[in-house]
Amino acid sequence: MSHRHRHTRAMGAAVAATAALLVAGLSGSASAGTAPVAPAPAPTAAEALRTDAAPPALLNAMRRDLGLGQEQAERRLVNEAEAGATAGRLRAALGGDFAGAWVRGAESGTLTVATTDAHDVAAIEARGAEAKVVRHSLADLDAAKARLDHAATGLNTADAPVWYVDARGNALVVEAIRPAAARSLLAAAGVDRSLARVEARTERPRTFYDLRGGEAYYINNSSRCSIGFPITKGTQQGFATAGHCGRAGSSTTGANRAAQGTFQGSIFPGRDMAWVATNSSWTATPYVNGAGGQNVQVTGSTAAPVGSSVCRSGSTTGWHCGTIQQLNTSVTYPEGTISPVTRTTVCAEPGDSGGSYISGSQAQGVTSGGSGDCRSGGETFFQPINALLQNYGLTLKTTGDGGEDPGEPGEPGGTWASGTVYQPGDTVTYGGATYRCLQGHQAQQGWEPSNVPALWQRV
Repeated sequence: MSHRHRHTRAMGAAVAATAALLVAGLSGSASAGTAPVAPAPAPTAAEALRTDAAPPALLNAMRRDLGLGQEQAERRLVNEAEAGATAGRLRAALGGDFAGAWVRGAESGTLTVATTDAHDVAAIEARGAEAKVVRHSLADLDAAKARLDHAATGLNTADAPVWYVDARGNALVVEAIRPAAARSLLAAAGVDRSLARVEARTERPRTFYDLRGGEAYYINNSSRCSIGFPITKGTQQGFATAGHCGRAGSSTTGANRAAQGTFQGSIFPGRDMAWVATNSSWTATPYVNGAGGQNVQVTGSTAAPVGSSVCRSGSTTGWHCGTIQQLNTSVTYPEGTISPVTRTTVCAEPGDSGGSYISGSQAQGVTSGGSGDCRSGGETFFQPINALLQNYGLTLKTTGDGGEDPGEPGEPGGTWASGTVYQPGDTVTYGGATYRCLQGHQAQQGWEPSNVPALWQRV
């Protein structure tokens, strides 16, 4: 049987099974006799991801920077949480046909899911999303970008400093100061030009060195950066930040100039990630510094989809919001190429480096660099937090985690483990069942697969 026929039959079976369940549920509600006790409804994605935990400071920044009313900002966070879960389920169902997903509208009220096969349209629309049939799968575009990343290691890409997978445009995009530089990069990578699009840009991205973030800290009593997210590593407390802010062994002092900690690991270029272990005078909290010093709660690290709102805290420019443009992006700074980072419309300035990006109450990443500023506008790139946590074996400090260490694999009776970073498509066992990950996140107690259908699908 061909892949197409197997896929179509599988999708049909899923729809039929859903219909059967609906019919059974309706007929059961009308049957005679004692009605069975209905199971407690599963939490919605918005409930599971605690969009209600978004503080006034974040909502106010969204209103200012995205032109929203208070209720619009709240609805947008709810819609984005639900869209992420729906996109994850469709990604799992469509398999190799999946070509990306994004939200749009002032309240992110419309989710679009792209596919390479028109037979998938009905299944996408059945989930309440708009369908778009395109030529290239996301897997093909990601593979082409991986070849570009590999080729770039031996080239000077200063004149073609940004490239990314554009899900909405169904293309691998290279932005170049000189178009010839983009063509040379594509040729060196052996990327089919039918997959790629070259766009012009006038400004070279740079890292936001020297000066702060969520809260300011100083490196070797000199340059300033910003704390990304408080973390733990076993009993050790500290914070995640950008790699270009300091090297392993560099000392840090806090905004109050008190001795703070030491960089334990740092990668830059290639990636832009680092973490600092703090001394006993400092305590990790599940907060980001918001406008007016208000606490912005962090409840997890579920990656937001393209088009979602995202806000940044930095010690130079404070709170600013925008949207996520592309997830799988490479950017060349004077020091070298960083990949993959997430591209946003949020502005930043020197000193904001290392600071926090957050969507609702979900940590997204730490400020890497960009172009422009917060007076004329600009773009920024962030190092995704889940990759940073995974690389260094860190645990994000979240509201209500009690400071507990990650659970051991196999509790209870499965491979799922608190503290592990999971990516879409990963499978685990838990409580005797098998589950597939729908959205990238770091697991935590309370987010067991059976409890969070927004993040896990039973298979």
